[in-house]
Amino acid sequence: MKPYRGKSGIAVSLLAVSLLGGLGLAQSACAAESGEAPAPASAEQGPFTANVTLINDYRYRGISQSNFNPAIQGGFDYAHESGFYIGNWNSSISWISDAVSTMPNQSTSAPIEMDFYAGYKHDWSKGFIFDVGVLQYYYPTSGLPGGVNNPNTTELYVAQNFTAFEALTGYLKFSVAVTNLFGMANSSGSNYTDLTLNYDTGVWGLALNGHVGYQYLAGSNPVGGSNNSLYSYTDWKLGVTKDLGAGFSLGAAYVQTNAKDYAYVSPQGNNLGRAGFLVNLTKTF
Repeated sequence: MKPYRGKSGIAVSLLAVSLLGGLGLAQSACAAESGEAPAPASAEQGPFTANVTLINDYRYRGISQSNFNPAIQGGFDYAHESGFYIGNWNSSISWISDAVSTMPNQSTSAPIEMDFYAGYKHDWSKGFIFDVGVLQYYYPTSGLPGGVNNPNTTELYVAQNFTAFEALTGYLKFSVAVTNLFGMANSSGSNYTDLTLNYDTGVWGLALNGHVGYQYLAGSNPVGGSNNSLYSYTDWKLGVTKDLGAGFSLGAAYVQTNAKDYAYVSPQGNNLGRAGFLVNLTKTF
């Protein structure tokens, strides 16, 4: 889950509170590696695109943000012919309120993640598009306990998109946090490296999807001096997408991480990065 720590040094999140017991872009600038938002608009598609998705579990970089429950997601993008683009993507979540619920006599309302991003794409060679931008994760909350770090996060990213043999597409992306990462103390500089591949089989509108990523947590917790890198992990995904026509697509995927049990645990004691199967239905406009 996305971590954040209070002044007590307790990791107040599904990332390290037992939760305490003992973190999701096809290529959207936001990045849910399983319930991924469609790619930002391109000038060829038209300047405006929008999308809405229903998914059985919102995974961000392999970690469940909805405690293994369904989520509704959606967003929109504007792409200028010059290569500049801007967009917004949103998803229902539960990880913040779930985390605070483990604290005595505390409750927080934080039902949604809102991602705002802008960037520039440059087609420097046929099939090779360079992409650079900034992404702001914003969590409207009420009742956040005093002393708990704000989970809002800013990342910069750079990506190289590529096409090979027409049927194989993908991208290599590097994102770095210029603020604390989801409230984790002293974690500015944390980064995520992401390789995603998609192969159009040419059969029945089916495409095969593969992904592997590594989340590195920088810095250390000032209370107790623990190293944030203990929360670093690798995630991966294998899936298939079916084009249903009329802007609809159906996806299924297997996801897993090697996230530590002590760091990514739900209030029910489940590892939020455990292996799971995802199914999503997306409509693109």
